[in-house]
Amino acid sequence: MLRKVSFIVILGFISVLNSCKSSEEDKEELSIGFSQCINQDVWRISMNHEMTVEASLHPEVNLKIYNANRKVKKQIQDIERMIQNNVDVIIVSPFESDSIVPVIEKAGVKGIPVIIVDRKVNTSNYMAYVGADNVEVGRIAGKHIVSLSKGNANVIEIKGNSSTSPGFERNLGFRQVLDKYPGIKVVTMEARKDELALEGFVEILNRFPNINYIYAYNDVIAYQAWMVLKKRGLEKKIKIIGVDGLNGPTGGLQLVKDGILEGTVLYPTGAAEAVKLALKIANKEIVPKNNKLNTILIDSLNADILSNQFDKITIQQSDIEQQQSVIKNQSIKYSTQSNLIKLLISLLLIVLSLAIYSIYSGIVIRRKKQELEDTNKKIKNQRNEIKKFSNELKQSNEARLSFFTGLSHEFKTPLTLILSSIESLEAEFKNKGVSVNKEINLMYNNSRRLLRLINQLLDYRKTEGHKFTLRASQTNLLDFSKSIVCDFDREAKKKNIDFSLTTTNPELEVYLDRNLMDKVYFNLLSNAFKFTPEKGKISITIKEDKTNNIVKIHFKDSGIGIPDNELGEVFNAFYQGSNNYRNSSGIGLHLSKNFVELHKGSIEIHSKNGAEFIITLPLGTAHLDEKEIIKEPVLDFVHQSDYLDSEVIQKVEPKNTEDKYSILYIEDNKDLSDFISDKFSTEYTFFSSDGTDAVEKALELIPDIIICDLNLPEMNGFQICETLKKDLRTSHIPTIILTASDDQDSYLKALDSGADIFLTKPFHLKVLAQSIKGLLFNREKLRFYYTNNIVNIEEGGFGISEQDFLKKLNELIWKNLENSSYTVEDLARDLAISRVQLYRKVKAILGISISDHINNMRLDKSKELLKKSDQTISEIAYAVGFSSPNYFSTSFKNKFGISPKEYKNI
Repeated sequence: MLRKVSFIVILGFISVLNSCKSSEEDKEELSIGFSQCINQDVWRISMNHEMTVEASLHPEVNLKIYNANRKVKKQIQDIERMIQNNVDVIIVSPFESDSIVPVIEKAGVKGIPVIIVDRKVNTSNYMAYVGADNVEVGRIAGKHIVSLSKGNANVIEIKGNSSTSPGFERNLGFRQVLDKYPGIKVVTMEARKDELALEGFVEILNRFPNINYIYAYNDVIAYQAWMVLKKRGLEKKIKIIGVDGLNGPTGGLQLVKDGILEGTVLYPTGAAEAVKLALKIANKEIVPKNNKLNTILIDSLNADILSNQFDKITIQQSDIEQQQSVIKNQSIKYSTQSNLIKLLISLLLIVLSLAIYSIYSGIVIRRKKQELEDTNKKIKNQRNEIKKFSNELKQSNEARLSFFTGLSHEFKTPLTLILSSIESLEAEFKNKGVSVNKEINLMYNNSRRLLRLINQLLDYRKTEGHKFTLRASQTNLLDFSKSIVCDFDREAKKKNIDFSLTTTNPELEVYLDRNLMDKVYFNLLSNAFKFTPEKGKISITIKEDKTNNIVKIHFKDSGIGIPDNELGEVFNAFYQGSNNYRNSSGIGLHLSKNFVELHKGSIEIHSKNGAEFIITLPLGTAHLDEKEIIKEPVLDFVHQSDYLDSEVIQKVEPKNTEDKYSILYIEDNKDLSDFISDKFSTEYTFFSSDGTDAVEKALELIPDIIICDLNLPEMNGFQICETLKKDLRTSHIPTIILTASDDQDSYLKALDSGADIFLTKPFHLKVLAQSIKGLLFNREKLRFYYTNNIVNIEEGGFGISEQDFLKKLNELIWKNLENSSYTVEDLARDLAISRVQLYRKVKAILGISISDHINNMRLDKSKELLKKSDQTISEIAYAVGFSSPNYFSTSFKNKFGISPKEYKNI
């Protein structure tokens, strides 16, 4: 509805705006540009005024005047601007006859008509010329002097600039008349910028004292000459004739009336005629090319008559301007009133339209209301159905959670039996003096961990259902902390971590639920030990704040810390840091926060040079309900360790490692690493890495097989595998990836990284052992094939990097085959690897040492030379790089079972 109303209102206003246009706007505007060459001359100012007055008589004319001020470049630029603005007609009063010809012709090419006023130009490519006949002006002046002097006189002619058409033509007409009378002597001088050249004029007066007449280029120069004559007392003797005849206080007409000038030749501006021509041209009328203006001589006989006529014309122009102003004001008033009437009519139409539309809208609204009521009933029905479905979904979810909780409880029974059985076995073996087997310790430790994870899941279920009840009892905080800290002493010693517990008040008593707070301590310390490297530092500091009646417990470590942008998410359920490559449930810190808040406390985190968790607990009992406080715990708290006593475990010394295949196992779980090591150390030389130095260790050892876990502290298994496969020194080593992920994406990533085998956890030792043997067997087949087909590298089945390595290796050996001083060190340097790495890589790929490989290539080459060349055996020995023929013969016989001489004679 609002859209329709808006549309009607907009239409109404558009109609008003369209109707408000004046009739004058219906006429097409005519733009005229006028280029004036001089702007400080009285005659030019008169021309500008006359053109403005004439243009004002035609409302459709838009006149713009440009003043060049005697600068040709400025006049050219002004005309260029008019062309760019695409004016309808250009009027030009040229300063020079030649300079502006190109730009005038350019306007003609653009289709803009050009009218020349006053001065002429040396081209015919313009539409029309308006101006008086300057030759006739000169003739009139000359005839007047002849008439006054009876053919005998001395005359000074002050002519204009010869580069302008008026200056040249007025002089021409004047001389045409006077040259016919020998009794008239003429002295000619040139004006300077349309003004009297005073020094030259005075000099002529001094040289020719009998001057009778002066003919000046214009009235301004004529008046300046009279001023000089007046100073010399010659104003009565010498008569002056000027040109222009302007009306006004300083015009030539007034100078004649005042007796200063003998006469002046009327030279009309032609401004009004130029505007009239422009209008005719715009209306597509045919106009003559040359439009000459009439001129007459003004002397004392007709000066008063002409002055009166000019005054009347001036008064009439003034009256016309005033009438135009009045008409313009009346037109504005009429336009305003007309617009108001039209606006009122439009508004009336809009109101009428809105009234009609409101009636129509009322009918539509009633229909829409009925439709909305029907829709509302449907929505209510759908909402009830959604609510019913939500209840069913909630019941289903509760059933699933109950099943999950029950299943978790069921896990605890067999775990209890397993733990009890292991403890019994451990005690029995200990009593009999037998060393505890590592497998028993592993079974116990990981069963305890599994039990703790199940307890965490059950605790999370309770916190989600708000089923935890706080059972706080008075507890010595230091003793409580010690009972938990001692469980981590073994881990601290193993990783050489500086682990400390300090307090400001050893006797401090706090009311807390020992069972819940134990879980908080364990979670925070487990995380600290998990992410703190060897030789790091972990500290627990207990600080009592008596002023605020609180205690703060600081857990500080020097581990990897937590990114600043993730600090707000640490306590969210299932959160895992972006810099955490270890598997975890992600609910430990979430549970810890809930347990601390049950104590009406708070937990916060800072991360700078490691992580620091600060637990704040209120002292006393004022913050607790009476039902949350128990005087004595039902059972004394007994903290259970996750580890059996490890002092009785005896490490089995590895057997002789000579001629064994070597395995590098990259795993951050120490127990799993030790377990796999124990199982394979009798058959293989076994090395291990926790992942922090995996690449460095692989480059150092160059093992025969690499087994790599996927989730590691720094680089993951895919990244490590890809790095080693791209390195020339380790690209040949078969790699097995172990991971708990069995999805297709992980399998594809393993293949992309260059892994040879992808095994998922839990895996069977037999499968892992058989995978290792299969990779080694395939490698041996490739070695055997290559040692018998040295030349056919591409057909051997090696990877691209191994093929490139062997190809480059063989090329270097062939290149230096004759050089007996070319050593293995030289070869390693050319390959940009160390001698040890070269030895290990060639041994791993080919199964032989690099020295044996070089000798084999030399002996194969010698076989070819023995059959195909005429060289002696000694020459062949030196040709293939042996230092002596005897050593060559011995080596040849050892490899092929026949001497070189016997082979050559076959």
